[in-house]
Amino acid sequence: MAIAIRERNVKQMDWDNLLEEIEDMSASQRRALRSYSKRLIEHILKLKYWQQERARCKNGWREEVSNFRSEILDILKDSPSLKNYLKENYSDWFDKVVVNYQKNQLFLIEDTTVIPLETMMDDNFFG
Repeated sequence: MAIAIRERNVKQMDWDNLLEEIEDMSASQRRALRSYSKRLIEHILKLKYWQQERARCKNGWREEVSNFRSEILDILKDSPSLKNYLKENYSDWFDKVVVNYQKNQLFLIEDTTVIPLETMMDDNFFG
C-alpha cells in the first residue's frame, strides 16, 4: 500500500485497508487524549482537595500535571482536528472523574463545578 501511495498508483490502492488504518490511528489518538485529559483532571483534583496526602505528594502531582498538559498539547499539535473532540468531551470526562472519586471516597470534592478546560491547560494552574 505504501508503494502505491508513493507512486500515486490509484489502481493499486487498497482503499478499504487505508480507511481502516486511518480510523485506527484516529481512535488511538482519541484514546490517548481522553486518558491524558482524565489523568490531568484527577491530579488537579488531588492537588485541590486531598489534604491528607498533599504535603507528601504535592511535588509529584504537580510534575504529573505538567507532563499531562504537555502530552495533550503534543497530541493536539500532531492532530489539530482533535481540539473539537477535546472541547466536546471534556466536561463529561470531568464529571466521570468526580463521580469516580466520590464513589471511592478518597477525599471530599466540595465543588463539583467543571473547571474550565482553558484553566486546566494553564501552566500556572495547579488547583
